[in-house]
Amino acid sequence: MSMLEELKTKIKDELPNLDWVIGWKQGFDPLQATPHFMRTEQDVDQLIYNPLCAQNLATFLPGMKDKKVGILVKGCDSRTIVELLQENLITRENLVIFGLPCSGAVDVSKVRKEIDSPGRITEVTFDGGHIRISTKQGSSSLALADVLLPKCRTNPYAMPVIADHVFGQEEKAGPCGQGESPALEALEAMSLEQRFDYWQYHMDRCIRCYACRNACPMCVCRDHCIADTRDPHWLSQETDVQQKWMFQLIHVMHLAGRCTECGECERACPMDIPILSLRQKLNREIKDLFDYEAGVDPEAVPPLLTFKVEEANINERGW
Repeated sequence: MSMLEELKTKIKDELPNLDWVIGWKQGFDPLQATPHFMRTEQDVDQLIYNPLCAQNLATFLPGMKDKKVGILVKGCDSRTIVELLQENLITRENLVIFGLPCSGAVDVSKVRKEIDSPGRITEVTFDGGHIRISTKQGSSSLALADVLLPKCRTNPYAMPVIADHVFGQEEKAGPCGQGESPALEALEAMSLEQRFDYWQYHMDRCIRCYACRNACPMCVCRDHCIADTRDPHWLSQETDVQQKWMFQLIHVMHLAGRCTECGECERACPMDIPILSLRQKLNREIKDLFDYEAGVDPEAVPPLLTFKVEEANINERGW
């Protein structure tokens, strides 16, 4: 029995005790996977799992706190569940976690830039570390390593860090998380003036759609978000760089030590603004200061949710 069939069988076993199980099914074309809410065995039969299943499904969980929910997670996405548990935003007893191995998640925007034909995609297959995309005009084969999402380079957890049922084997998972983010390395190599120009350019392209906020599993302020509240009135409706930059900086600070680098913010951005690197930079600072990595240990207390008079790595009086 294949791993997918084992998974479907276990979901069908658990389904009578759950309101629904969240997974993926094929989207509007073979290059798209979309979140799938399974309530019946017929729904389960539509389940898919392959490198196109990129969405972090844990994003849905804070809005389902009172429901009994099953969820499929990859290693990187399981960190979000740990972080949500740490902040009491979800209830462990109401959750059944189906853990899956990950060989990398495809960045569809990279694929569309690489393939020759923009025509209708008729078939997508995976073979030997490659993705093959077929259209009526022909087919293209791309190395998976060249079209993976940025998070696949930095997140070292090929298997879930928390799960009730685990499928697949770690040794067959992909080589994810073996290095640092190239975007972050490039940023840190820039001078202060170059970084200013870099973000000036990208923030000018922002259309203030807030897709980055809406896709973030740790953005749970809802109606109290600074982008929406009018009392106090933090942000104006002006479309200048200052307002956009103000939102991004507050957003990043709000996620310091909480962001699990799932990359949903950057994946959702319709302007392809590299905002994940901002979150990664804050996480590196948190790691250096507090030796803390978000979403790894359910029993750990995030450093910004506690207080010490003297922190070991902060010299408050030596400036």
